[in-house]
Amino acid sequence: MDIAPKAPLSARIAQGRGAVPADLVLKGGRVFDLITGDLVDTDVAICGDTIVGVFGTYSGRREIDLTGKILVPGFIDTHLHIESSLVTPQEFDRCVTPHGVTTAICDPHEIANVCGTTGLQYFFDCAGKLLMDLRVQVSSCVPSTHMETTGAVLGAADLAPFKDHPQGIGLAEFMNYPGVLMQDAGCMEKLALWQGAHIDGHAPLLRGNDLNGYLAAGIRTEHEATGYDEALEKLRKGMRVLIREGSVSKDLRALVGLLTERHAPYLCFCTDDRNPLDIGEHGHLDWIIRTAIAWGAPVLAAYRAASLSAAEAFGLKDRGLIAPGRRADIAVLGSLEACDVQDVIAGGVWVDAAAFAGRPPVEPVARHSVKARQVSAGDFRTGGNRVETPVIGVIPGKIITEHLTFQIAPVDGDKRPDISRDLVKIAVLERHGKNGNLATGFVQGFGLERGAIASTVCHDHHNIAVVGADYADMALACNRLGQIEGGFVVVEGGRVLAELALPVAGLMSLDPFETVREKLVALRAAARSLGVVLEEPFLQLAFLCLPVIPHLKITDHGMVDVDRFEVMP
Repeated sequence: MDIAPKAPLSARIAQGRGAVPADLVLKGGRVFDLITGDLVDTDVAICGDTIVGVFGTYSGRREIDLTGKILVPGFIDTHLHIESSLVTPQEFDRCVTPHGVTTAICDPHEIANVCGTTGLQYFFDCAGKLLMDLRVQVSSCVPSTHMETTGAVLGAADLAPFKDHPQGIGLAEFMNYPGVLMQDAGCMEKLALWQGAHIDGHAPLLRGNDLNGYLAAGIRTEHEATGYDEALEKLRKGMRVLIREGSVSKDLRALVGLLTERHAPYLCFCTDDRNPLDIGEHGHLDWIIRTAIAWGAPVLAAYRAASLSAAEAFGLKDRGLIAPGRRADIAVLGSLEACDVQDVIAGGVWVDAAAFAGRPPVEPVARHSVKARQVSAGDFRTGGNRVETPVIGVIPGKIITEHLTFQIAPVDGDKRPDISRDLVKIAVLERHGKNGNLATGFVQGFGLERGAIASTVCHDHHNIAVVGADYADMALACNRLGQIEGGFVVVEGGRVLAELALPVAGLMSLDPFETVREKLVALRAAARSLGVVLEEPFLQLAFLCLPVIPHLKITDHGMVDVDRFEVMP
């Protein structure tokens, strides 16, 4: 893989002045100036990995004709978990960079919950070997709460060695907002260690004085605003809002009215979680940009949020504009409204198949991490004499859930699925080899009529989550995940209909993203054959287990009332 070098200071100055030919000149295109909103006919001169000349005419050792094309700064995804793309960081780079994403800010807390600092180090090792610039935030909440069993627990002392890594960019999303407000000792220690550095937030529905207290801890960005009023309050209180549009969490429609030229300097875009199937069908940040514009956002506001505003929010002063002295990250478009990315330059390198060839491999970690006990159909019985039963209500396109209550009478000591009311079993099985916990409950909203689906992508503890109408199929699905080192499984009538193995920590495939995409198509079709109505059932299932997102969730400890922040008796 070619990586453009950082050119000597003297060379950058000389090439910028036009005293000597530039290393690379983009000729004939129009630059979208994010300061004025103008489209300007100009050459763009590049020296090594740095833009050195614009709004003029240049000659270069290499020249590329982009007549009729529009040049915009490369896009910055301000919050994501690469593990949830289901591929390794190198495959993620190959999948996403051609969509114009030249910088990504990731939180590897998915793999950190499985294997601790080994997972963090893996991501830092990968970050230096990618075409895009991958910045790694140090995971702040492993585990996210005390109400789940994880493969690792990371305290401030574990995180401290990563604090000043050159590919680092602060402390990742602080999900335990009750811990911040109650000044939990472990939370306070981490926050104190990162005072003065960037601290990312995670506080869904937090408002009023509690939000003030949370922000007073030095937290400056957040991607969990799901409504206009909530986002506006957070903006007014100095928080940069990251508008999220992922495979499950779809907040763009609710927040697009906030994306004006006045607000754009304080808004960014992020995907949080987007898998290769959605990327293949729709796109990545390019899809968010064109959709925002189609839904009424000003063109200038959308492109500012995608690059310049994102760079400013995270202190990346060397990018976000096509201007001298900035990193040479450029997306080449046919149309601003369509955001149809045709070519990409990342750090001065022309992005094509050759640019990804010959990259040094990074040895995968956390193989054979699924250590769950074998289960049988009887393990999924739900006892208790109370007819009144809490039920997780799925809201399509949201990771917030409803806390519903249904009357479910036990039969022979077991509360059973009721397909007529779309009430099916959900269970979480501890898979890190710690205690063998298994908790059961009910969920409404999948539309599942038979069989079971199961996953080791189970935020953020990444135990095994399974939803099913048949106990024997639920047991088979869980046991099969142990055999394939984790992943996704769809089962009906005692046989596996479709599966995707994710042997890297039970989260990522070792296959090319094209293969993963094909298998996801088969998995979705298999899930639909069971009656599932959700567009993305597997990631939706994963988020039903995250006990920091209101209102009702489930972990291996049991059903969690997130509003009370406690496991229900």
